[in-house]
Amino acid sequence: MKTRQFGKIAYLLVVFCVAAAVASPAQTFTTVRIFDGTDGYRAGSLVQGTNGNFYGTTQWGGPGFSKQDKLLGYGTIFAIAPNGKFTTLYNFCTESLCADGQTPNSGLILAANGNFYGTTFAGGTSTNLPSSGTVFEITPAGQLTTLYSFCQHLSGPACTDGSYPSAGLVQGPNGNFYGTTQSGGTGSTSGGGGTIFEITSAGTLTTLYNFCSQTNCKDGAEPAAALVLASDGNFYGTTEKGGTKDKNPICLSGCGTVFRFTPAGKLTTLYNFCSVSSSLPCEDGSLPTTPLVQGADGALYGTTSAGGYSASEAGSVFRISPSGEMTTIYSFCIEAPCTDGDDPTAGLIEGSDGSLYGTTNQGGLYGGGSAFALSTTGALTTLYSFCPQVSCADGEFPIAGLTQVTNGTFLGTTSAGARLAACDSDGQEGCGTVFSLSTGLDRFVEANPAFGATGRSVNILGNNLTGATSVTFNGTPATTFIVVSSNLIKAQVPAGATTGTIVVTTPSGTLNSNVAFQVVP
Repeated sequence: MKTRQFGKIAYLLVVFCVAAAVASPAQTFTTVRIFDGTDGYRAGSLVQGTNGNFYGTTQWGGPGFSKQDKLLGYGTIFAIAPNGKFTTLYNFCTESLCADGQTPNSGLILAANGNFYGTTFAGGTSTNLPSSGTVFEITPAGQLTTLYSFCQHLSGPACTDGSYPSAGLVQGPNGNFYGTTQSGGTGSTSGGGGTIFEITSAGTLTTLYNFCSQTNCKDGAEPAAALVLASDGNFYGTTEKGGTKDKNPICLSGCGTVFRFTPAGKLTTLYNFCSVSSSLPCEDGSLPTTPLVQGADGALYGTTSAGGYSASEAGSVFRISPSGEMTTIYSFCIEAPCTDGDDPTAGLIEGSDGSLYGTTNQGGLYGGGSAFALSTTGALTTLYSFCPQVSCADGEFPIAGLTQVTNGTFLGTTSAGARLAACDSDGQEGCGTVFSLSTGLDRFVEANPAFGATGRSVNILGNNLTGATSVTFNGTPATTFIVVSSNLIKAQVPAGATTGTIVVTTPSGTLNSNVAFQVVP
């Protein structure tokens, strides 16, 4: 094990053997699925469903994939059971002119009704610009409904209702969904700087904010990441471009921002990246493209795809308070030659142990990217370096974030690697994989949604829940709960409950929720 100060960076080399590798009794890496193109290509992050299966999207691939004809297909939605069984639930662009959407750039979210919601970057039924993206709903059985096609309203070159939603959605306390578009809106005269929108489950869309509404896009432009709903009831997010430019010499359109957005529609720019004067152009990071995550300490954490302390400007991890106090807690590529990772293009999650977990698209011991754990004080541990095998049988270049499932393990995807004949030609580097990574963390339960008023029914996801005898909300017993299956409990938020941990008592032990449940009015 190799360490150095700035927090101590620990490297743990995992020896990969075909399907699985055990580095220690507490750590196991397993390749769950190798894509061949016809079942998808470049998968995003996964989400656990109420039935215990895991659901995700691929940007490309499906029936239209053809190595010989150099066709990629238009993306898929898939499910993976805990035993590894893979099912393609939907292939995009099965309707004329891709009216059902194409190229889902982000993963799905599980809504309170048990269905999944997401966006496609292109496709749709708009007559103004029929390839400007969609919002959709899909059931666990694979029934897809297109809720909205962007560019219903056009003014000059801009789709005033937004276009090209690159990010996923978040569900608010009112049951509606909130998201961003990377382009469109009324904020500029050259195609728009992107939007924040709200959409109901019936498909009624309202544009809440137009980026680039301020001179020189000081309020930010081109949000590429999903919003996060914080415990204060506000939404937080990032824009890849825009912001003040007085101190950055390299980002002609601005180096990006962090913002707060209230349910009442007020946007406040909390931070402008590349605003620190130093010998490095963007010591504080630049070009954030990933969503934020709120830690148990109340702070928000995120990554930048460029900038940082390293001379390689390989990206950084930052912490920002809800009031805007910014700290860079780690810069990638401070270990030559970037063995600690390079280009964190995916967002972070907070694990059940309180550490931050994520991936880098490049770097690591073999150059194929890495999976890492990071303490909130900046101590980084490389959990896995991709591509130690011939043909990168374990995958390479993870561009999506990790998901911790309720058995304690992490699931992730790689965008390339595992070079089957179907994908290994014409410069392609394989269609990618789904993998699991166990670090020895215990089981937990997860509330969906993670907020609710007294009397509201919430889903509690978990493993081996059969026979549960008690559910408490921060110590207050739930008098009404039903054990639906070994993976799902439905519980009613009891009167007198306060914000805090959900605890479920089962015959095999006591399980705590991974995040505090927020009791809202």
